[in-house]
Amino acid sequence: MKEKVILGMSGGVDSAVAAYLLQKNGYDVIAVHFSVHKTERTQEEVKDSQKIANQFSIPLYSYCLEKEFQEKIISYYLTEIEKGRTPSPCPLCDDSVKFHLLFQEAEKHGAKYVATGHYASISSNNVFKTSLLEANHHIHKDQCYMLYRLSSEKLKRILFPLSSLEKSEVREIARKIGLFVSEKKDSQGICFAPEGYQAFLKKHLAHKIQKGNFIDEKGNILGKHSGYPLYTLGQRRGLGIQMKEISFITKINPDTNEITLGKFDNLLEDKVILENTIFHLPLETLKNMTLLARPRFSSTGFLGKVREENGVVTFHYFEKNAHNASGQHLVLFYENYVVGGGIIA
Repeated sequence: MKEKVILGMSGGVDSAVAAYLLQKNGYDVIAVHFSVHKTERTQEEVKDSQKIANQFSIPLYSYCLEKEFQEKIISYYLTEIEKGRTPSPCPLCDDSVKFHLLFQEAEKHGAKYVATGHYASISSNNVFKTSLLEANHHIHKDQCYMLYRLSSEKLKRILFPLSSLEKSEVREIARKIGLFVSEKKDSQGICFAPEGYQAFLKKHLAHKIQKGNFIDEKGNILGKHSGYPLYTLGQRRGLGIQMKEISFITKINPDTNEITLGKFDNLLEDKVILENTIFHLPLETLKNMTLLARPRFSSTGFLGKVREENGVVTFHYFEKNAHNASGQHLVLFYENYVVGGGIIA
């Protein structure tokens, strides 16, 4: 009997080729598509997912997770923005919403595995003798950063059919087997804000978006901003204010609706506090290692050490950097293995 696998189907080329490769390797594939809101765009994705499922003669189950997504992700995102932080909801969504549903479907259908079209690899035969994400793709395409919260127990049951492929190779496979999504563009931006994050915030946080003051490090007023939720720490473009020298947002104060502008050096930090941490190896083991920390998805990372004192976890960089923003995820790597991470406090 073929081994069953639940495949997350987005309606794009990656999950479509993943379905093809899983079938080719002898799996009994069951596709699951879920959307987080009902729009014309999401309806098109459902239709595309069904066409793909039909091409491979596999069943497709489609769900709208609008309520769960609102409660777990959007509410969190808006609350963090109100606090003047820079939240990144994707890692939390992948773990607590998307993969949570896939494993639920696996239990329902008696499937041993779940699979997605992520560009990520899993290593089970490593020096730590546990299942860990392993970053093998180009830093800007590898999705291990976004998946860092997936536990070793979950990884034992996850398949990433595209783990050894580049995007160009995936599209070439799609062309060869006649998939109509072979040239379909990748989704961009925040999935729940297709109109852009500023328009989304203006709609949902209208009571917080009021004009306030740009100030310097000494508290002197420099000009007006359009409302603190519309800005992020480290931002230097689109400020709408003329300065004599290049200035960056170095602090956001939601209580006073003031945004501090300063020099780049004021963003440099050599230590961050981590909250909502998750570790895939014992913390005592990690404390003895030199780790690579990536404080944002686009970062190539910085070396340092993780520490813990009185229940507070911190990461200490060997050199200062300006990539840290409260609310972002700091993901820890040992060599290419994802060993943990947390949210920057």
